Amino acid sequence: MGVGGILIDTSVIFLNNNDDNDEVVPGVVYLLDKLQHSNIPTGISYPVGLSETKVSLLEKLISTHTFQRFIYNPSSMYDTITAVSSAWDNTILHLVSNCNRGLVTKSLNFGWINVVVNVDGNADGASKNPNGIFIEKLEEVPLTICELNKKLNEDNLVVGYIMKPSREKDFAKRGAFPLNPTQNGLIFLPLTFDLPIISQLKKVDVVIHKATDEISSIERSNSHDCSSKIIYTTKMLELQRCIGELPDCCVIDPFDNIFPIVDRLRIQEILLGLADVKSKSQHKIRGAYFLKVDDFEDLNWEQRLQEAKLSLPNIVKPQVACGVADAHSMAIVFEAADYMGLSVPLPAIVQEYVDHSSTLYKFYVLGEKVFYAVKNSTPNANILKKSYENNGLKPLLFDSLKSLPIDGSKKPSEIGDQSTKLKEEHLDIGLVTDAANHLRRVLDLTIFGFDVVIQDGTRDHVIVDVNYLPSFKEVPKEIAIPAFWEAIKMKYQLKKGVCL
Repeated sequence: MGVGGILIDTSVIFLNNNDDNDEVVPGVVYLLDKLQHSNIPTGISYPVGLSETKVSLLEKLISTHTFQRFIYNPSSMYDTITAVSSAWDNTILHLVSNCNRGLVTKSLNFGWINVVVNVDGNADGASKNPNGIFIEKLEEVPLTICELNKKLNEDNLVVGYIMKPSREKDFAKRGAFPLNPTQNGLIFLPLTFDLPIISQLKKVDVVIHKATDEISSIERSNSHDCSSKIIYTTKMLELQRCIGELPDCCVIDPFDNIFPIVDRLRIQEILLGLADVKSKSQHKIRGAYFLKVDDFEDLNWEQRLQEAKLSLPNIVKPQVACGVADAHSMAIVFEAADYMGLSVPLPAIVQEYVDHSSTLYKFYVLGEKVFYAVKNSTPNANILKKSYENNGLKPLLFDSLKSLPIDGSKKPSEIGDQSTKLKEEHLDIGLVTDAANHLRRVLDLTIFGFDVVIQDGTRDHVIVDVNYLPSFKEVPKEIAIPAFWEAIKMKYQLKKGVCL
């Protein structure tokens, strides 16, 4: 069990509650977004007689975040308190500003926990709330909830997470980051740079990050020294520094382990090790054939391609796989002469283009569990050749995050339909699972994904891309999210030497 409900008084939302000014307190949007998918019932309360301007804004917030509404008359507050207590069980957290302390005494009689927010900057406010919790910023509310839930059960683990907002939202709306304990005892705390990072890290047991969201540049060299290659943003460097000061803090996954995913050359070299994977399958799993290129003005293209077992067409990708603006600027090249002046960032990786009947298998590794989804992909070379001809015999340039060259005559398929089932018949799941376990050991990563295509004719299973902490949105959340939580818990136990 955890916090049973959160009631936010309107005095916490507006800077001035006595006029029509609808300017909100700093941190309101941040807090409401975090509570929306927190797995805790949340409501907003406001008094009768509030201005229409403010009521309109509050109603919009309530609707947008699917919160509950409680309207109270200050002279009969007990009616509202009774209604809230009836709606929610267990511990109720009442957020109220130090400008509206009159509500605190009344709710105390019902055993609520009052969190008074120092909205007006009154430094001595703490002494005026001896029966509750006093905080300076709304950004402190998630941390307060985690501390309360940790006290309810010391065996709960607090997982601090940090990633870019859009990615966090994708995870959160699927229920991945609840503030109340999960079924296996995890509490998720959003780490924020609006508060001192070190003080937050001291409250967490585990840190999960998407460090590739915070890369400012890549230092290109021939060395495989991870620390000298990736240049992180100031915020991420601060997080790394603070983690370094806390040896008991468990990080999933260490920053240095992410490096091979960032460098397409390094991951291609690692994929060569798939030749050592022992499998009973009659098929072969491998990485795509590849060639590193530092200069497109090479006069010996045909010889170099032949030495690398590459035949045209090829797909050309920047060596840097993520974290920089042009990491996904790619090209499909049909003639050796087309490499001259090609506008793909250097250094680059020339990769085998595998005919795979427009079918891509996205695999997700969550700890020891492996899931997959089937997606439509780029067409075979003979179909792409028509696009090449229609493009004036010029390489096909594209951004892999935005659009891929596709066969316009094919309709998308969904998991479960007949065409997808036929595609899955060609997939050797056991073989790919063996490869996934191999990569998990070699990369020493807990949560990652990779894309597989099956080569027409040979039936080779070819891994064409590897990525860290994917959203695994193609996997139903009722399956993926518990596996995600379990992967985190197991990694923590392994690092701490806890018997499973």
